[in-house]
Amino acid sequence: MPMDLTTYQALQLDQPTPAEVNGRSNNDILAALKHPSDEGYEPCAESHVITDVTKGSFEKIRGWTDSTIYPETSRDIATYLPPNYEGQELRILICNDGAGYSALSGPVRVTHVLDNLLARGEIAPTAAIFVNPGQPEFDIEISPTPSYTPEATQRSIEYDSLTPTYGEFLFNEILPLVAAETGANFSSDPEHRTVCGISSGGICAFSVAWFHPEQCQRVISHCGSFTNIRGGHNYPYLVRSTARKPLRVYLQSGEHDGQTIFGDWSSANQAMAKAFDYAGYDYQFDYGVGGHTLRHGGSVFADTLRWLWR
Repeated sequence: MPMDLTTYQALQLDQPTPAEVNGRSNNDILAALKHPSDEGYEPCAESHVITDVTKGSFEKIRGWTDSTIYPETSRDIATYLPPNYEGQELRILICNDGAGYSALSGPVRVTHVLDNLLARGEIAPTAAIFVNPGQPEFDIEISPTPSYTPEATQRSIEYDSLTPTYGEFLFNEILPLVAAETGANFSSDPEHRTVCGISSGGICAFSVAWFHPEQCQRVISHCGSFTNIRGGHNYPYLVRSTARKPLRVYLQSGEHDGQTIFGDWSSANQAMAKAFDYAGYDYQFDYGVGGHTLRHGGSVFADTLRWLWR
């Protein structure tokens, strides 16, 4: 039986998480952001520039403010289009916290990976859209915890909420915007649409596909926040108790992933993997030794795409 509302409120489960308790705080995540175990992970070979490989184009849309789903926000968006794509229907990779995935000196370097895999004929022509969370232009009153800044709260609203809203934002606002800006023709096949993210962006990637399997069926979650920021710890139960959806999911975490008042990221991702296995999903779980970063995910990113898009 589900918990009744009276008990839920009596336990104060409807209240924001405290900023500090028992000498602990959500700043405990900082230890996992710079754990020495991550030093063993290097960007995958396909993330490096290869001289004779033709490069795709990379453009930025700065300070976009026209969202009606997340009004009074400003965000930067970037797009990658593969070389010589004209007239072709493109598959799509959407990256939350896009700047971290597109950075050419970062741990993932998505555009280089796509260039090199395409040149080898290992993937179909694929566009990438890098979407940063909105920067609020208004006062936000309700935060997951008093320690969150307005920017962190807006990111949490977009990424951590267990609702269809962010998927509606991507499919009804971002894809039409990018199509109009670039003139590209994007595939409508949900098997050709992938959403990717780290931490809260990782659970968000899963939520997009969970709520919109008719639009997207491929997920990459790096150190996904399947913890109690906004109820994400309920996903293992939902996966187990809901009729299986046609999703293919890649999960990555590590033994030194984050621990805060919200929960334990390592055990939360293990619980998701066990739920996927129990429910018969097509999934892969890479569990390493790292912390709460893109280092491990970046080291295997090309292999992740090969598996996900096989």
